[in-house]
Amino acid sequence: MVLDYRFRDPALAELALTHRSVGRPNNERLEFLGDAFLGMVVAEMLFEAHPHASEGELSRLRSQLVNGQALAVLARELELGDRLKLGPGELKSGGFRRESILADAFEAMIAAVYLDGGFEACRQVVRRLFAERVAALPRSSKDAKTRLQEHLQAGGWSLPRYELVASHGDDHAKQFDVRCTIAEPVALDAQASGSSRRAAEQDAAESVLARLLEHRARA
Repeated sequence: MVLDYRFRDPALAELALTHRSVGRPNNERLEFLGDAFLGMVVAEMLFEAHPHASEGELSRLRSQLVNGQALAVLARELELGDRLKLGPGELKSGGFRRESILADAFEAMIAAVYLDGGFEACRQVVRRLFAERVAALPRSSKDAKTRLQEHLQAGGWSLPRYELVASHGDDHAKQFDVRCTIAEPVALDAQASGSSRRAAEQDAAESVLARLLEHRARA
């Protein structure tokens, strides 16, 4: 895979590949910008590809595509590790193979493209890089509660708990606040509101599942 972008200012690409172990300037600020840009464009792609998905499901799908492990894979495909500038300590410990360093470099490179070529040029680069990955995502027909339960059961962990926190509003427009909690493999909870208790439970389960998947990807 190639980035398929020619920098007008090569110094930006060089900065994107300069790890903080080298000193200053380094790619930390570019990582911040690249992370935000990636999240937005991938969200746009998922919004287009899954027109009937809920907000929670879209968040879950995005967490599968934009996490440290997934971005490190892209960085390897682009051979960014071979071009990284690392300090002596990181070089000795094999930092050019470390997922966190590779993922950060990928985010920084996206920011460098944005600063060099502008919004639309960078958007097209991201869309090219993620097109096949978005297309390959499964289109599950299972609801969020079922998916969360099956995910926990597959790991041998205890099932989620759902708690009605409050209900409010007139009878014809009642809203229900529900909290979903899991104890393992990591303690997480999320609260959601809905026009029915079941709808609120589904949205809370979706949020917990998205956070769980993101946590496990970064572990």
